[in-house]
Order: sequence, then C-alpha cells, then structure tokens
Amino acid sequence: MRVFVDIKKCYSLQEAHDSDGRVAQSESLGFIEDAVIVEDQGLIRWLGSRSEFEASRQALGVSSNTEIVSLSGTNILPAFTECHTHLVFAGDRSDEFEMRNQGVSYQEIAKRGGGILSTVNATRGASAEDLRALAQSRVAEFVKQGVTALEVKSGYGLSHEDEIKMLKVARSLKGPKVVTTYLGPHSVPAERSKSEYMQEIMNKTLPEVAKTRLADRADIFIEEGFFDPDDGRAYFQKAQELGLQITAHVEQLSDQGGAVLAAEFEALSVDHLVELGPEHIRQLGESKAPVCVLLPTADFYLKMAYPKARDLLDAGATVALATDFNPGSSPTQSLNFVGVLARLLMKMSLSEVVTAYTYGSAKALGLQADRGSLTVGKVCDFICFETEIENLFYQVGFHPVRSVYREGELLWNDKNKTV
Repeated sequence: MRVFVDIKKCYSLQEAHDSDGRVAQSESLGFIEDAVIVEDQGLIRWLGSRSEFEASRQALGVSSNTEIVSLSGTNILPAFTECHTHLVFAGDRSDEFEMRNQGVSYQEIAKRGGGILSTVNATRGASAEDLRALAQSRVAEFVKQGVTALEVKSGYGLSHEDEIKMLKVARSLKGPKVVTTYLGPHSVPAERSKSEYMQEIMNKTLPEVAKTRLADRADIFIEEGFFDPDDGRAYFQKAQELGLQITAHVEQLSDQGGAVLAAEFEALSVDHLVELGPEHIRQLGESKAPVCVLLPTADFYLKMAYPKARDLLDAGATVALATDFNPGSSPTQSLNFVGVLARLLMKMSLSEVVTAYTYGSAKALGLQADRGSLTVGKVCDFICFETEIENLFYQVGFHPVRSVYREGELLWNDKNKTV
C-alpha cells in the first residue's frame, strides 16, 4: 500500500467516467484540492481530500509503516492513453513531405511507389531486433509525455511473415501497457493482387494472430484505391468469429460508408472521420459505440480539412484524440500539438481535449473499466504537472509533465530521463 500526498489539485475526471466520456463543452474539469490517493496492488483504493483522509486513516488500515509518497505540491491528472499509432517501422519518408508541399497528392505518391509501400520495403528489410530498438525509443518518447497505455499497429509488413514479425516486436515493448492491432489490410502489396492478399489474410494470418494472441484487435483501411466496404464486411466477420475486437480507418480521404459499417459490428473505434457526413454523425452520436478517434496531425500534414469534432460532440459521440504517429502522413509524437490543433481548428474545449486523451482514448481501446479516470478500483496511473491546467494543450512545444506513474510505481520523471 502507498499513500500519495501533497497533491495541490487532483483532476479525477469523475464526470467523464460517469458520462462514459460524453462531456458537454460548457462543463469544466472538477478537482479535489489538497488531495490524497491510497494505492494498493496497483489500484486506487481511496481518493479524497487530506481532511477526509485523516478522518479515514484508521479505517483504511494506514499505519506508521505505510509508504507515504509526497508529490511536492504538483497537480495530477489521469495518465494519457495514446490509442492510434504505427510506431513499428523502419526507413524514412521525409522526401514525401517535400513532394506534398509541391502539390503531389497522397494517392499519387502511392502510385509512384511511395507512401505505405515505401515503408513496407524498409520494414521488411529490417531485423526484428532493429525494429524493436527503434520502436522502444519511440515508446520512451510517448511515456515522458504521460502515456501509460499505448496502441501499436502492424501494417507495414503486408505479408504473413512480416506482419507476424511486427506484432511480435509490438508485444515485446516495455514501459506502458501495450495494446496490439493487426492491420494487414493497410494496403495491397505490390507483388500481389488484392484478392490473393485478402485470401492470405483471411485464411492464414488472421487465424494465426488470433490463436497466438499476438493482437488484441483487427483493423482495416477502407478507402478508395485500398479496401472497399465489401472487403471490410468480410474482414470484420472473420475477425469477430476468431474473437478479435475490431476497429477501422474510415472516411479519411473519401466517404465510403466505413464508419457506419464498422458500427454495425460494434467496433471499438472508427478512426479519422474527416469526410463523415451529417447523417452518419447523427448515427454515431446516438450509438454507445464506437468511439470516434480524431487524428488532426495527419490532417495537418496532408493539408486536409479537419474532422467535425464539434458536431460529433454535440451529437453525443464519445471522442478520442491520438497522434496517428507514422513515418508518412503524421510524423509526430506530440500529444501537445494534437491538443492545440483540436482546440484551435476543431473547436474543442480544454475539458473535451483532456477527456478525449484520457477516458475517450481508453474507451477506444476497450480499457475504460480500468483507466481513463482516477476512480476507486481503476489502475493508479497518473501524471504530475506543476502549471495550472489551462497551460496544457496551449503552447506548441510545451507539455509540462513532470512525472508519470503506472500502477502506483514511478515510470518516468524529468530528473530520471530513462523509461
């Protein structure tokens, strides 16, 4: 048992927990002043004010031998969950950044052998050990920003062997809780037809991924020139038969109806949603699932429109935010930049951004029962910061996390730079 004291303000996000992530724009983030957290075996046993704690100390079983941890007058929030990344890859696509700046479209770059297929070639050529070293350094970058739960996709192998290699690397990563997602249908490999590749996915790779538990979820990119809704329907059915949860890249570049299709299968999340129409926004708002995962840094780099976050929130949808970190369309790991874009260009309030990166993103991974708020019974994952909360997601490049705790243990602080 540990007791965390000297907490200036504890933002528990109890309201987000109670509303299942549906926090109205006008609602503020409540807090407990001079707070105390009692942690036991990695879980939150008790949370309240110092005066309440003193009155309950004996009933809680706190004795002179109990470990007391001072948080030195910092403020705390639930730790962040980063729910959409492609961080296992090799190679570099900085040349494509210049091409896009000169007016070449994402689709045209792909036709020229760039885009996803460029990263596929580099990733196939890298050893598992090299991929693991690269990925672990990227994990460390997320952890120091306050991330204690992290999603990692495959999708740059596009063959049975290389997708399995990527998932094994993802499963081996240390630090935060890692949720793995099989994204074999990310693109069609250059050496095969779509039908041939889908047969391998459906008959060989998906079954092995499910049997070996290398992935928690299955994902597909439903988009013109990649995979269509018929592919998505067959893929979702097979994944669910095998016991995998599902998610999908949908409505990023065009409206293919992928979000509504995924919702039919009770997907955990639908991601991107730039081209989502009003009727589909209404349907997602009325549904308890899936979570709408918005990825504004990808839209920034691709110089696209942004998702209609305000409409989704006002319709009642649960919204999450994530970096979509990848080497091409979103080469950034900055949670801060995601939040600034969400506030400036997607009309999200600070409370909505914080909720989207805590409870909303946890729900997008099916983890809301264990994390996303500081609630009795959930894991004791939190971040400490010295500034007022209004300084979060405000200054580009300034993300004032001072320490990160996972299950009551110090995972990172600004004095110990290793994870």
